[in-house]
Amino acid sequence: MTIQKSVKTYKNYIKGEWIDTLADKVQVSLNPANTKEIIGYVQDSSKKDIDQAVEAAKKACKPWSKFTGAERGSFLYKTADIMESRLDEIAETMTREMGKTFLESKGETARGVAILRYFAGEGMRKVGDVIPATNNKALMYTKRVPLGVVGVITPWNFPVAIPLWKIAPALVYGNTVVMKPAGDAAVTAAKIIECMELAELPTGVINFITGQGSVVGNRLIHHPDVNGVTFTGSNLVGKQVAEGAVARGAKYQLEMGGKNPIIIADDADLDDAVEATISGGLRSTGQKCTATSRVIIQKGIYDQFKERLLRRTKELVIGDGMKENTWMGPSVNEGQLNTVLSYIDKGKAEGANLLLGGNRPKDPDLQNGLFIEPTIFDHVESQMTIAQEEIFGPVLSLIKVDSIEKALELANDISFGLSASIFTKNIDNAFQFIDEIDAGLVRVNFETAGVELQAPFGGMKDSSFGSREQGEAAKEFFTEIKTIFVKP
Repeated sequence: MTIQKSVKTYKNYIKGEWIDTLADKVQVSLNPANTKEIIGYVQDSSKKDIDQAVEAAKKACKPWSKFTGAERGSFLYKTADIMESRLDEIAETMTREMGKTFLESKGETARGVAILRYFAGEGMRKVGDVIPATNNKALMYTKRVPLGVVGVITPWNFPVAIPLWKIAPALVYGNTVVMKPAGDAAVTAAKIIECMELAELPTGVINFITGQGSVVGNRLIHHPDVNGVTFTGSNLVGKQVAEGAVARGAKYQLEMGGKNPIIIADDADLDDAVEATISGGLRSTGQKCTATSRVIIQKGIYDQFKERLLRRTKELVIGDGMKENTWMGPSVNEGQLNTVLSYIDKGKAEGANLLLGGNRPKDPDLQNGLFIEPTIFDHVESQMTIAQEEIFGPVLSLIKVDSIEKALELANDISFGLSASIFTKNIDNAFQFIDEIDAGLVRVNFETAGVELQAPFGGMKDSSFGSREQGEAAKEFFTEIKTIFVKP
């Protein structure tokens, strides 16, 4: 590879230093809105680099665990302040590297700052309970203790929020971290680590390695000194994480796919429902695990809803996320774009009716980018591929039903169970949905996408495995419980 000297090369961060990989190779990060633009180079690391990082993290474990929770939290507060001062810079890097609009990137970066501050505060909360003992002279209590070295493997679609909602609790509860980000967002991830370096975290507490998942990710999963692995990504890789962790008795946590339904009842506010469907399904080019994918509509309002949805979707502006009027950016890379196009072809081949989009845009200004039109199908049957498999693109499937009961049946007729939504003014419909939907994130009169950092996040069925992320629930994964008996 010929490296452009004017473009920055980002290094691994191990034992408090930025260093080149031992493999002496780099990967290029391109702008998906203009694939002729190089955002930066990152290390194409080897297994030996992971070994170095794990060794550094292991050495730092004991001294870091001796810090009080408040002291550990103070480093997160400092990181948050530094990140907030660099918010626009980090957001611009995110937009140029993975494609979402600058407005969305700023929102995500601000959320990352809030996540750091939330978990910094967790350093002052209780880490155990006193339990009555049968011996009246004894004291019995519990104490939460860190796992040790935690491997953090993150995706490209939320390159600030997802790493931080894993790293921040890992650190505040006393663990040390080796992070492996997705290659398509590795430059953005490096900027998070820069903020942590400036916050002067002790040597070895946070380590950062870039490279191929099949090499460095695989080594991180199987390394005997990694006590836990937290992963967000595809179901296929998630199963590999589980197999590797189970084989050596390590703790693991998986957040994977979604095929999220939104139910539009006959009595729904149609304007609100349309906006929620578009925002939930098409923002970030549909590249969210909580994105709306299946739109299940009662027949009484089906035609009205469809007409409004089509009219509103046609108004959306596709383009470079750094341009002010852009509503939807590109797919993250060529492989993801081709995957979306292949699902559109499957939808047409299986008999779904393509109502809108389905192609690369013809605008000459967009030809250097990985853009695809917002796409809507109707006449979709529940067993069609586009109604069963996660597409991770701006594709909506409209399904007509007679009743709420049928809508719930189809909403649950899927191997995933991450997020689900209903739009209705009927309280009975709302509570029937809450009780019967198989999803970890249940939303009434909200879009399917969107989570709050102080609340548990995770799904059912094939969407998740292990304890929930975010909020107070995060401590369930990142700590273990000691039960202690003391007799004077």
